[in-house]
Amino acid sequence: MTLTLADLTIPKLQEAMNRVGYIASQETVVTLYLALRLGKPLLLEGPPGVGKTEIAKVLSEVFGAELIRLQCYEGLDETKALYEWNYQRQLIRIQLAKAVEGQTITEEDIFSEEYLLERPLLRAIRQQGPAVLLIDEVDKTDEEFEAFLFELLSEFQVTVPELGTIKATHIPMVVLTSNGERELSDGLKRRCLYLYLDYPDVATEIRIIQARVPGVGERLTREVARVVAHLRQHLDLNKKPSIAETLDWVRALIALNADRLTPELIQHTLNVILKHKDDINTVLEFLGTEGLFRVAQEEKGR
Repeated sequence: MTLTLADLTIPKLQEAMNRVGYIASQETVVTLYLALRLGKPLLLEGPPGVGKTEIAKVLSEVFGAELIRLQCYEGLDETKALYEWNYQRQLIRIQLAKAVEGQTITEEDIFSEEYLLERPLLRAIRQQGPAVLLIDEVDKTDEEFEAFLFELLSEFQVTVPELGTIKATHIPMVVLTSNGERELSDGLKRRCLYLYLDYPDVATEIRIIQARVPGVGERLTREVARVVAHLRQHLDLNKKPSIAETLDWVRALIALNADRLTPELIQHTLNVILKHKDDINTVLEFLGTEGLFRVAQEEKGR
């Protein structure tokens, strides 16, 4: 059953997120609810792999809305994010018109809907039904693009000189994510509700594993959650294990018919959660597989 904004409540949102396997804190649910109720973009900040992008996917699923994603990168400009003209087709149209004696072509002929290439932002504005606009890793863009972006998000309209002003018929739900690579402008933050997501604690990660990997044993779940939490909190790693990599590790262990961790299993599958050779060497040097095995058995990890 999909949700609608008309009957949205915090308990219904929490239940719907749980139903699709996203375990969220009360703070996350309340902030998300307020962003939806107020019609404001939600800016999610935090380290990579904590579930920021996943929130947009969850919204798409629980509201039955199309997910439209703008993946940001250094050098991204309006033509790649908003719209551009299909110059090749326009040129062919002009050449064909010249080949026919007496046929004329006007600017309106070639700057029409037929030759307009929608990019994610324009597509979201022109969407006729519910949509979730995900602007992923906005901190990778420059300040100029960011300024363009927050003005667009304020009005939810855009002017195409050849076609006029295009206004959104359905305001999309907007999620922006940032890994904190640079400080975002006050202008953007003023237009958004803000939420910082961090790595889950052991208890929460246990719930996530149970929700996303049905049938996994309780012992293996607890041991994996303890080890991953220890790696994130106590070692200086180039890349801390993400939630997705935790889930991959559990699935890999199940594929090996494991119902508990052993030093041998840890040694053979450590590369599932650590993706840098230096990180693997650091773990083996400071803890070793026996050390990680002891961490997995510690009751204080509960």
